[in-house]
Amino acid sequence: MIQPLKLTLVAAAAASLLFTGCNKDNAGTTTPAGASAAAVTGGENPNMPVAKYNDVTITLKDVDAKLGSQLKQIEKQKMELRMQAAEQIALEALAKAEAAKVNQTDDQWVKAQLEAKLPPPSEADINKVFEENKAKMPPGATVESMREQIIGFLQKDKSREVAMKLFDELKAKGNYQLLLEEPRVKVDATGPARGPEGAKVTIVEFSDFECPFCARAEESVNQVMEKYAGKVRLVFRHFPLNFHPNAPKAAEASMCANDQGKFWEMHKTLFANNKALGVEDLKKHAATAGLDQAKFNECLDSGKMKGIVDADTKAGGEAGVSGTPAFFINGKLLSGAQPASEFEKIIDAELKKGG
Repeated sequence: MIQPLKLTLVAAAAASLLFTGCNKDNAGTTTPAGASAAAVTGGENPNMPVAKYNDVTITLKDVDAKLGSQLKQIEKQKMELRMQAAEQIALEALAKAEAAKVNQTDDQWVKAQLEAKLPPPSEADINKVFEENKAKMPPGATVESMREQIIGFLQKDKSREVAMKLFDELKAKGNYQLLLEEPRVKVDATGPARGPEGAKVTIVEFSDFECPFCARAEESVNQVMEKYAGKVRLVFRHFPLNFHPNAPKAAEASMCANDQGKFWEMHKTLFANNKALGVEDLKKHAATAGLDQAKFNECLDSGKMKGIVDADTKAGGEAGVSGTPAFFINGKLLSGAQPASEFEKIIDAELKKGG
């Protein structure tokens, strides 16, 4: 079933907004007082009075510091919605122009384009779905009575992919350019790194070894680093979430491994075993990563790396991180376990500008 143009546009936009990640609760790290209140208030006077109790005045700066990263997330969402609205306006106009050339409505034209690129499922596929789900269907249901629903089910994901490709073609043909650019966030690129110093693009990743979405994101990160070898530098920073009890010590363990020049080996092992991150588990993982066991144990037990982990967490909060994984690509925030293609959009644009 092919959706009308506006519904297809909304579905495509929603797909671009979707991300999966571990999100911290309100008791987690927030922006310290005065760290970036003026930036979040969009130019408003940070000393503007908001409320009073007794003889104490609560200012906008106080309120924004309390809200911290929540405000930054709202600002980012507002920016994304504006970008998507601009794209929808352009796509609706471009589709209408193409439709007029063949005396069709925009919905008719989009439907014809998508149907041409999205052939209906085979009878074998339709029958297979029907047989596998027959017990859940209404009494007396037949393949014919359920045909439209089955086709819709089979084409759901594929149709979104085809629609996105069609819209990309429309934008290219119409020379669509997004002029609005989200603000960049200054994040220090300090920590274990892959890729050359001085690369045109630097990705600063804030991550949590106990977060399943962070583990999932590693596939995309590895694809990106392979595709852009020599052009991209990845810096790993820690953001253990307060509802992941083993994450802080796991972060320390990775830095103890870094002391022995084996951060990335330990990083890989921890993500592969993110449900076994107790202290004794970490010591076993150190052996798997090929570390000097005695040195590692001494480092981990002493807590000497806690300061580094705490500093990373504070920096993440100040940058607006509210969940993991969070990636700053030359200062542009990409949140969640995104596919490699989402990284590539930003990286390609940065490389085109010369970094």
